[in-house]
Amino acid sequence: MENVWLGLGSNLGDSIALIGEAFTLLQREITGILMSPLWRSRARYFEDQPDFVNAVVQGWTELEPQVLLKFVNEIETALGRDRSKVIAKGPRTLDIDILLYGDRIIAEPNLVIPHPGMRERKFVLLPLLNLDSGVVDPVSSVPFLQYYSMLPAQGIYPIAAADYDAAYP
Repeated sequence: MENVWLGLGSNLGDSIALIGEAFTLLQREITGILMSPLWRSRARYFEDQPDFVNAVVQGWTELEPQVLLKFVNEIETALGRDRSKVIAKGPRTLDIDILLYGDRIIAEPNLVIPHPGMRERKFVLLPLLNLDSGVVDPVSSVPFLQYYSMLPAQGIYPIAAADYDAAYP
C-alpha cells in the first residue's frame, strides 16, 4: 500500500457538499483516509470566477498511480465535471489532484507527481500541513512547511466551523 495525498477543490454548485461526496467516494479505494479542514480561497491564474473551497485528503491505496488517476477522474465526472466544457484553470464542480504518491517521482504525459503546482499554492499547502506539518517534498527533500513560509498571502480563509460540521455530521 502507498500513502497518497490528494487535493480537492470546487467552485461551482454546492462546493462543500461536493467535496463531502468526493470524500465518501474516495473511501472505496483509499483506506485510513483523513481530510483536512475546509478552506476558502480566491481563484488564481484565471481570477474572474467564484472563490474555491479546498481540502486535502491523505490515506493508503493499493491502486497504481495511473489507475488512481482514472479513479479520481471518474469521481470528478460522476460529480458533474465535464472536462470538454471547462476552460483551463476555470470554474469547476470538482477537481481532484494527486499531490503525492508515497515518495515516488513520476513524470508521464498525463501525470506528474509530486503535483507540479503544489509548491506555489497555499490553497494546497495549508490543508496538507493541517494534516501533517512534517511532509517533505520527495524531489528536493525540502519540507513543504518551508515552501509555505516563503509564499506571500494568497487569500486563503478557514470556512466557518458551523458549515463544516453541517456538511460532515
